Amino acid sequence: MVKKRFKLLATAGILLALTLAGCGNNKSADSVNNEAASAKPKEEVQTLTVYSAGPDGLAANIQQAFEEKTGIKVEMFQGTTGKILSRLEAEKNNPVADIVVLASVASMDGLKESNQLLSYQEAENATKMNSDWSDGEGYYYGYSASALGIAYNTKNTKDIPSEWTDLAKPEWQGKMNIPDPSLSGSAVDFIYGYTEAEKTAWDTIQLWKNNGLQVNGANKEALDAVITGDKNATISGVDYMAYKAKASGEPVEIVYPKSGTVVSPRAVAIMKDAKNVEGAKAYVNFLLSDEGQKLVTDAYLLPGNNEIAVKDRAALDEIPQLKVNWKGSESKQLDILTKFNDIFR
Repeated sequence: MVKKRFKLLATAGILLALTLAGCGNNKSADSVNNEAASAKPKEEVQTLTVYSAGPDGLAANIQQAFEEKTGIKVEMFQGTTGKILSRLEAEKNNPVADIVVLASVASMDGLKESNQLLSYQEAENATKMNSDWSDGEGYYYGYSASALGIAYNTKNTKDIPSEWTDLAKPEWQGKMNIPDPSLSGSAVDFIYGYTEAEKTAWDTIQLWKNNGLQVNGANKEALDAVITGDKNATISGVDYMAYKAKASGEPVEIVYPKSGTVVSPRAVAIMKDAKNVEGAKAYVNFLLSDEGQKLVTDAYLLPGNNEIAVKDRAALDEIPQLKVNWKGSESKQLDILTKFNDIFR
């Protein structure tokens, strides 16, 4: 479809140029043809197809800044990590995306393992990115991250939880939720990281279930229930969303349990079958640039470049972290997701 559009535009350009030449344009036919021929590849370079798992506002700001800086037009599809992966699978025989941005490094590593990504080791500022969030062979870069804590309603909460196990106490009975990991890449990252790092995690998850934990849609739906007071807390709350809501005056705050939590990187990669590889490289370079990283912090996310100061939120070194190995984790996450669904079935 995209190729057909390029051919149509290029053909229309040639016809328009010839018409102008016939109406008194002094340029020679050869000159017009040469200009039209050179315009065709230029038109192709001017369009880049990006599949992005948001956040919506950040994706739009990056798109605008990138287009203004490079002159390359971005065609954006936004959806959850799950929706993007489904779309990539459906388009496997007719690839469309040049760039993919996912909210789960585990899922991105899965794309690498299935030979769907293009390595770009020479990306600008690659050495400044957090090595724990990025691929050592340059197949993807963790350009940002969110920490997954306990988001709570400040009006309804008297005793602020300081540990995951606090939410198994009677005062939280029926008053908490968790994003559905089948819809949220960050939620499945949380369950994977928590159960991998903490031996008693599955016991705690069962206690949450016994205490009335509700699986409540994707990240936004889960947090909205806390903001409205329908629930008092969200387990695996995405911190940048909580910070943004708080800045908008909503009665919400987020806490990171002292024993540690999961930091979920968001990664960018070039698809192996990308039609506009040079444009895709420019997009990666922009995300990794200081300008791109500052847009990340404006959205209350953690930047991949730790030299860029965060904005109105906890810095990475202020967050107690569980040590998580994301390499090769996608297949393990499928087993964990199955076990989680069995508990909440």
